[in-house]
Amino acid sequence: MKLYNLHQKQKLPITLDEAWSFLCNPANLSELTPSKMNMTIISGAEKSMYAGQVLQYNVTPLPGFKTKWVSEITQYENKKYFVDLQLFGPYAFWHHKHFVHEIEGGVEMEDIIDYKVPFGILGQLVHPFLVKPKLDEIFEFRRKKLEDRFGKYPV
Repeated sequence: MKLYNLHQKQKLPITLDEAWSFLCNPANLSELTPSKMNMTIISGAEKSMYAGQVLQYNVTPLPGFKTKWVSEITQYENKKYFVDLQLFGPYAFWHHKHFVHEIEGGVEMEDIIDYKVPFGILGQLVHPFLVKPKLDEIFEFRRKKLEDRFGKYPV
């Protein structure tokens, strides 16, 4: 089965403390997810993020396809990075590394996602025109939401 990779970076004009505080509050995940995905947190978001935390939520990744997604925060280093691993959900494999780097005038957030699609060769066939565009759409939504909330980083 093919392993795909998504790598995104975004600069924001905020402090490391502001960025980390926002990103490490699991309840904020709903704000960064398009409303049409109907993301609702079931459990695990009561506390700030920590290694070993398990988060459960419902999500509709595609119209008519509602599923539960269960993730574990497998690694966490304060104000540097955290990693979430899908234990159950729509992907055959999902490993998402979130990094926050302090830069001049703000922070750079970096996401590195390694994932596999389900359904073997059929999943691989629909990846380029169904899965990949959907992920790009989600991250573009997230980029805009973060800019709306924190402002644009000066170029």
